[in-house]
Amino acid sequence: MGSADSTPGPRSKVERVIEEYGLEGLGDELERRWTGASGERESLRSLADRFNRAVLEAALDEAGASPLDGEVENTYRLLRGDDVSPGMQTEARRQLERDGVDREQVESDFVSHQAIHTYLREHRGAELETEEESRVEKEAQTIRRLQGRVSVVTESGLTRLANAGDITVGEFEVLTDVQVYCADCGSQYEAVELIERGGCDCESADAE
Repeated sequence: MGSADSTPGPRSKVERVIEEYGLEGLGDELERRWTGASGERESLRSLADRFNRAVLEAALDEAGASPLDGEVENTYRLLRGDDVSPGMQTEARRQLERDGVDREQVESDFVSHQAIHTYLREHRGAELETEEESRVEKEAQTIRRLQGRVSVVTESGLTRLANAGDITVGEFEVLTDVQVYCADCGSQYEAVELIERGGCDCESADAE
């Protein structure tokens, strides 16, 4: 297993958030789940959601909110889910504020799956073991880089237009999400998630 001190240099965002929220041990858990050391491998996107839920739960505990079972998962879904209406998202944020949580700080401390990947590879020295997994990770990384480039270009363009007064936009975040739909089994996944989980639902459908 890697170490958080494997690579010298400035702390990553993931390291900083782990320290600030007292999430000791979470780094080891993320590495075990990504490499499959504790069982079935978990995708980076799933790990990012797991990490962010831990951040949210720690913030609620710190505020003395004592969340009930399932409350953290539901609140996080309302904050970040693609199928959540703006009204429901706003109400979830207001509830956090009523609970005494610094909602803006918590959301700014949420991390992306790219940040998790950087943390695991560059700061913990974690690696996937087999040639097949290495090939899968290489292709996934290529897609991540392209998505990151699209995000940067889009954000720069919007910022220039906003500064010039050509468009009106508040504080924004660019989300780059490439979806893959399989017409055979009807499943739909984000491209990198599809790669990391080993395919769509066709195999499980064939097994039925």
